[in-house]
Amino acid sequence: MTAETLPASVAISTADLFGELEPTGPRAGADRGDPQTSLRVIHTSTDGLVQVGIWGCTPGGWAIVDRPDTEVVHLLEGRARITDADGSEHELGPGDAIVLPRGWSGRWDILATVRKLYVTRAG
Repeated sequence: MTAETLPASVAISTADLFGELEPTGPRAGADRGDPQTSLRVIHTSTDGLVQVGIWGCTPGGWAIVDRPDTEVVHLLEGRARITDADGSEHELGPGDAIVLPRGWSGRWDILATVRKLYVTRAG
């Protein structure tokens, strides 16, 4: 990362982690349930390559093919099952983390409404 990508640090308060999120509507591409998403972007780098935020979603599921960025996820609330393209499953609950690299293909299934802290890096 360059100096333009992130400042020296990005602090995230408890109020940011657990405060109100803005509804962003149904999850595009959902093939199970009616997952509704919400979001609060905490930081976007000046070059637009890195984003830090809080994302929420109600139960449902969708596939992802050839992910365009890398995402680090730390689940704060709820339960989710991440299934890799090879069928490997990772069930996540509060406190769990996962890294989904650029090019990853698989599936998200939200089992109980989730709230996650995420960091994405494009390219």
